[in-house]
Amino acid sequence: MNFELCASGFGGQGVMAIGQLLSYAAVRENKFTLFLPSYGPEMRGGTANCVCMVSDKEIGSPVTQTHKNAIVMNTPSFTKFEPTIIKGGNLLVNSALINDKSNRKDINVFYVPANHIAKEAGHQVAANIVMLGALLKIENVAKYETIEQVIKEKFVAKGQKVIDINFRALKMGYDSV
Repeated sequence: MNFELCASGFGGQGVMAIGQLLSYAAVRENKFTLFLPSYGPEMRGGTANCVCMVSDKEIGSPVTQTHKNAIVMNTPSFTKFEPTIIKGGNLLVNSALINDKSNRKDINVFYVPANHIAKEAGHQVAANIVMLGALLKIENVAKYETIEQVIKEKFVAKGQKVIDINFRALKMGYDSV
């Protein structure tokens, strides 16, 4: 198994959390993982992206110019990363914030209205978790139950209400594709 994801959006949209949660799940499932964040100079509102790799073998390098999977949360991320998806790869688009459509016929594109679904789940800040749920449906990178465990651990200090919102967002995202 060799899984690779680029998650991208504005700072504050939770793209780093997507990569972190996948990496935590990989460790829990005794897989090799790599998480490489990249931030713009701004604290919030600037660009942010991360690469997350998961494998059953050691990972040689985090550097990649192309991607098998990408989650894009805003239009600048769509513009930048849509061309980098390899043939047969997957592009998950937050269609609640991105009006652009892909013209590529050689990739799988999933339009997920993540902000709308997250609001329905309890709070639109969980849009990243909606996209993570959609990714889990498309790619067999981690067990659904493992992701739930790491969500619970990551958000335990924020209380059960936040955990429940994230669980609903994950399930609704999973069911959306």
